This record gives sequence, C-alpha cells and structure tokens, in this order.
Amino acid sequence: MNYLDIYESVKRIPYGKVATYGQIAALAGNPKGARAVGNALHNNPLPFEIPCYRVVNCKGFLSGRFAFGGADEQKRLLENENIEVNDYQVDLNKYLADFSL
Repeated sequence: MNYLDIYESVKRIPYGKVATYGQIAALAGNPKGARAVGNALHNNPLPFEIPCYRVVNCKGFLSGRFAFGGADEQKRLLENENIEVNDYQVDLNKYLADFSL
C-alpha cells in the first residue's frame, strides 16, 4: 500500500458520505494500515481533488488534526455536503459509504 493507492481509494468516497481510516486502508490493499492512511492524508498534495475531509475514525469522530484547518474546517466541509456533524462526530449508520458494490 502506498500513498497513491490511498489517495485513489479516498477519491472513491461518494459525495455526502464518509469512510473510516480502516475502510480506506482495506480498499488500498492493507486492512491493518489505518495509521498509514492518516499519514498519507496529512500529506495530501491535492486537497481539492482528494477529499480527505470525508475520512473519519471508526466511531465517526472527525480528525482533531485535520491537515487543512482543523476539525472545524473538516466539519464545515462535511456540512457543505449535507452531512450532519454533532459534537464533531458523524452518524456512521447514516453516512458511512458502502464499497461492497
């Protein structure tokens, strides 16, 4: 799994949905690589093309260290896609992307 695999996987998250670090790691070829996903997203070279703000932790919490402005910016970007964020958490039952198709 390399950064390019991670970035391509993140691009697959549909508008109005989120994915977890673990989901992205699995899509990129390493189900145990959630930390690597975090590192890759922190170094995202194309934030307008690679929507890393759509990636949340396994409980739906936003990243406090969101690379492009912190959790408040991540919250704003998600809400712009009509994703409800309460106490910096997204309801995964409602907004989690399904990649099984």
